[in-house]
Amino acid sequence: MADTSSVTANMESEKQDDPMKNYEFDGQTYIYTDKATNITYKFDQQNNKWIVKEDNKVSSDSKKNLQMEKKEESDTEAGAAEVFGFENDTHTYTDPNDGSVYFWDKEKNAWFPKVDEDFMAKYQMSYGFTDTSTPQPKPPEPKQLPPTQKIKEEKEQRRVEAKRKAQEPPTWFEVDEAHNTAIYVSGLPLDITIEELTQLFTKCGLIARDEKGKDKIKLYKDGNGEPKGDALCTYIKVESVDLALKILDGSQIRGKTLSVQRAKFQMKGEYDPALKPKRKKKDKERQKKMQEKLFDWRPERMRGEPLKCERVVIIKNLFAPEDFDNEVQLLLEYQQDIRSECLKCGDVRKVIIYDRHPEGVAQVTFREPAEAQACVQLLNGRWFSQRKISAEIWDGKTKYKITETDAEIEARIEKWDKYLEQEDEEKEKKKQETMSSSEKQKTSQ
Repeated sequence: MADTSSVTANMESEKQDDPMKNYEFDGQTYIYTDKATNITYKFDQQNNKWIVKEDNKVSSDSKKNLQMEKKEESDTEAGAAEVFGFENDTHTYTDPNDGSVYFWDKEKNAWFPKVDEDFMAKYQMSYGFTDTSTPQPKPPEPKQLPPTQKIKEEKEQRRVEAKRKAQEPPTWFEVDEAHNTAIYVSGLPLDITIEELTQLFTKCGLIARDEKGKDKIKLYKDGNGEPKGDALCTYIKVESVDLALKILDGSQIRGKTLSVQRAKFQMKGEYDPALKPKRKKKDKERQKKMQEKLFDWRPERMRGEPLKCERVVIIKNLFAPEDFDNEVQLLLEYQQDIRSECLKCGDVRKVIIYDRHPEGVAQVTFREPAEAQACVQLLNGRWFSQRKISAEIWDGKTKYKITETDAEIEARIEKWDKYLEQEDEEKEKKKQETMSSSEKQKTSQ
């Protein structure tokens, strides 16, 4: 704000020329404009003095701001000239914050730092320094145990694991619905039979079988052995249980309404793991194969299509089982002779000699049934090793493999050992005879 005394002096000097030249009246108060400084004043009637008008303040401040902006723009232009530059016809940029220099790559259309001593020094100060000239000490490698000690440790771990499992007592467990394949049926007629139950339950799926091959269907009876009207059935698949709940539940047999529900097993008394039947691994695998065979899908045989057994020829009266006791090599000779003879009829896939069968049986498998028929016509009634043989198509059911008992195997091995001993003795006698004959010839000469 200008000094009031100077404003008054200016107004007195201007009054001498034209008193009202620089004064204006806006309807409320008088306004005075100083031509020397171009500042506008307004008369404050309350305080009875001249004050600078607010519009003039804004204008003066805006002028100052314009001057500052122009100065900043000039400084920016000067700074931009310092930041961007050229070096060997390449654009360069200098970061004003840390002074790093960047080059413009025209191919990749990007800025890349200039790698020089200054750049490496800044990088090492920021991220550390790794000296690659001197070899770094290697961390100690873990000691490898010798094979014997490693095997001992593995055995010890297995022993500890087995001991831990043995310490866990076997307990009774509940079967959840996702794995429960058994149903409990009540409301059955008292005179119903197992055959009727089997026919009823097979409507919903395949029934599981026990180790003896019987269906797992249990008809509950009272103390007198009379049926109580309820039964238990175990299926192979869980889906069969769902079908039984939908189909059999609520159905009627001879006026009796059946009630079907998922079987729930409860333990009577204390759990005794010794009473649980132990199943061997072979039994489990056999049962699994049986189930897979039951669910195996194969297309029906077309009318006139030959069976697989029609490609197999059974030849009988080829030999006696005793023939192989002393001369085992005869087994291979018989097999080769039969193959060479059957090749006249077609492609021979397999030749099996059942050396322990009393009828002297051999089995020949051909590629096509017509080849097997030709073999039957060729070999049936012929003579082989002073024996009249017979040839026929296999019926697909008869099993010719003979399983020896332990006593028979031991007797055959003893007989074979005696045969070998006799053979060695005969060879030794022949050797001595040849030596004695050669000595006699030398003495005679």
